[in-house]
Amino acid sequence: MATVDLQQLRKSYNSTEIIKGIDLTVRDQELTVFVGPSGCGKSTLLRMIAGLEEITSGELRIDGQRVNDVPAAKRGLALVFQSYALYPHMTVAENMSFSLKLAGVRRAEREAKVMEAARILHLEPLLDRKPKDLSGGQRQRVAIGRAIVRHPRVFLFDEPLSNLDAALRVRMRQELTKLHRELKATMIYVTHDQVEAMTMADRIVVLQAGVVEQVGTPMELYRSPRNLFVAGFIGSPRMNFLTATVTSVSETGMAMTLTDGTTIHAPLPASALGIGDTITLGIRPEHISLGVEGSIGAQVNLVEHLGSESYVSLQANSGEVLTVRVSGESKIDPEETVRLALDTDFLHLFDATGQRIS
Repeated sequence: MATVDLQQLRKSYNSTEIIKGIDLTVRDQELTVFVGPSGCGKSTLLRMIAGLEEITSGELRIDGQRVNDVPAAKRGLALVFQSYALYPHMTVAENMSFSLKLAGVRRAEREAKVMEAARILHLEPLLDRKPKDLSGGQRQRVAIGRAIVRHPRVFLFDEPLSNLDAALRVRMRQELTKLHRELKATMIYVTHDQVEAMTMADRIVVLQAGVVEQVGTPMELYRSPRNLFVAGFIGSPRMNFLTATVTSVSETGMAMTLTDGTTIHAPLPASALGIGDTITLGIRPEHISLGVEGSIGAQVNLVEHLGSESYVSLQANSGEVLTVRVSGESKIDPEETVRLALDTDFLHLFDATGQRIS
């Protein structure tokens, strides 16, 4: 397999810069996920790696070789698109072997490679079928098989599960994760779905407006987001945010006052903060509890029952809308008035510019 190195990579269309100087290394045999909202540049970045978009400046290296000017067909990569792009008049086996046939690979070798890919993807019973006779998940597996038979140095996936229904997406992302382990392949995967990123990735690259906001393992990003954008993007439901003002600082902790006058005490180091500083408190839904001892007053807006757990949407007296995770057995009604307690061991602090305060 291969490493992929991006050094100050930039992409501009006329005067509009889309990719703004990205430095990144995708390690050998790693599954790296590019995630971010629509328009953040993740697909453009993937297409630059694939050779389908010209690089404006910077360097792209695959296994140490500079490939900026190497044609896409000679980079040793395989790209799986959101669209299956299967030939409707060909069987599954013919679709999977077509690129090998164009490359002049002998028939016996083509058939061996197709059978090996079919075994990995559990497609053996479907090799004689046409695409019209396949489900969406089966078609996507054929598209992946077409990539596997080429034995690429790097697999590239551009939102490959977006056309599938929810249940099939869950099963397919499990299959892709197992495929990565079996092939020990270097993979770069693009998605806007942070749940896919969290469940599949060895490392996640969070992008916004052509800039890398943070790179790390799923739990590194979940536990220690670098800024408000990453904190709000990684996690489902998203992190809750409360605006507060620092009212006291000591060696043992600090006190913060919310906009409704509620005071929150936290045993957090605050060497970078001073009295009067405006900050944002971040806390995840699972770290808020409902109970009479809570210091924050709120009113229930909506309760979403998911079986074993429920998510409660509330409006705090300070004005912010919060989400709390509770047991599915909890009895909570819309418009009910409740008290909220924050687990201060899991508070995140962000300064006025949105950067994490360590």
